[in-house]
Amino acid sequence: MVLEHAEKLLDAMDPPPIPEDFAGDEVFIQFQEKILALREIMASFACGDLSQQIEMRGVVAGSCKALQANLRHMAWKVQQIEKGDYTQRMDFMGDFSSSFNKMVVQLESTIEALQQKEEALTSLAVSLQEEVKRRSATLLKLKKSEAEFKYLAQHDPLTGVFNRRSFFALTQESLVGSIGLKKDCCFCLLDIDYFKVFNDTHGHIEGDKALKFVADMAQSSLRQSDIMGRYGGEEFIFFFSNADLTQGYAAAERIRAAIENTPLALDDGKTVHLHASLGVAGLLAAWARTHSCSALQAHVIRLADEALYQAKKEGRNRVCIAELKELC
Repeated sequence: MVLEHAEKLLDAMDPPPIPEDFAGDEVFIQFQEKILALREIMASFACGDLSQQIEMRGVVAGSCKALQANLRHMAWKVQQIEKGDYTQRMDFMGDFSSSFNKMVVQLESTIEALQQKEEALTSLAVSLQEEVKRRSATLLKLKKSEAEFKYLAQHDPLTGVFNRRSFFALTQESLVGSIGLKKDCCFCLLDIDYFKVFNDTHGHIEGDKALKFVADMAQSSLRQSDIMGRYGGEEFIFFFSNADLTQGYAAAERIRAAIENTPLALDDGKTVHLHASLGVAGLLAAWARTHSCSALQAHVIRLADEALYQAKKEGRNRVCIAELKELC
């Protein structure tokens, strides 16, 4: 009966109660309690709970205490490995120690390989970022150069206004728009008075400054929709969109007055007043019914040139208007 009860204490899921025949036997009761305590200790170990206080004595209890100490030591070593200390080794748990040590070596090797890959990826990322920066800077320079080349291709390098080719291309588009809206417009030619005398007196460097000055004064007097270009030499050309002859004359007079009333400072500290003659010619939108825009443009510019000649003939520093004359 005792052997059968002891076997049940060791094997049964639920420990059996003390048989009635031994209910008052102190030795049997102590035996039962010791077996139950060992069951509880082993169940705790199986769940990973190493906090049990083992009060018993003897070989089995001592073995449990030794196992508990080894497991606690192993848990500490695992914690050290978790912190990055891969020098930890075990030599106190037989075959388990060998597997543990191999695992730590493999883990250290894997971590080192991952760190090397991470460093390589970090270095590659830095290189890629630098390459992106270099390419972005190069692209920015290319765009800037493209914009500069485009500007140089369209503008007069001295005065900054549109060159002759760009002026005619832009005015062709604007002229089509004005005619489509049935709006009249004007062309105007400007010539700096006595510019050759100015060049001969003050030199070509001051002459270039005078050209830039006239261009600046003229541009400051224009509307946003007006277009200005350098026609050649000391001559400039203007397109006044959506403007009849009265409005074209007023625009030309603003330009002439701005040039006359603003002194030009020379390099020697002196100032001079420049003057300009201007000729204005109008283009009626109705003319487009029988003539192309390019033909009308050339015709009206010829009329503006005749008006400019008339202004010079009448004494310069004035604006003359060409008679409205449709292209035959």
